[in-house]
Amino acid sequence: QVQLVESGGGLVQPGGSLRLSCAASGSIFSIYAMGWYRQAPGKQREFVAQITNGGRIHYADSVKGRFTISRDNTKNTVTLQMNSLKPEDTAVYYCNVADNSAGEYWGQGTQVTVSS
Repeated sequence: QVQLVESGGGLVQPGGSLRLSCAASGSIFSIYAMGWYRQAPGKQREFVAQITNGGRIHYADSVKGRFTISRDNTKNTVTLQMNSLKPEDTAVYYCNVADNSAGEYWGQGTQVTVSS
């Protein structure tokens, strides 16, 4: 019923930038928050950034100052601008949506690789 379409992943050199986007559609009555998680090989999935419907934003300490999250509430899209990328940022990035009925949805993930 709920679809999350992610785009923008790819290969970039250290210090470079990428922009990830996620569009939510389907039977979501009301979105509370949209955000991003990531999972590197052999590691647990970790929180990256989140923005609520009211515009409140939180970042993981590891990306604060380098990543910027934004949302278009009309289109139900969320964007993650990633600057000053490091090899440690290499991971599969997953879009996450939380609705006001305690539902949670995930995208399929998009690969981000930071390497020389």
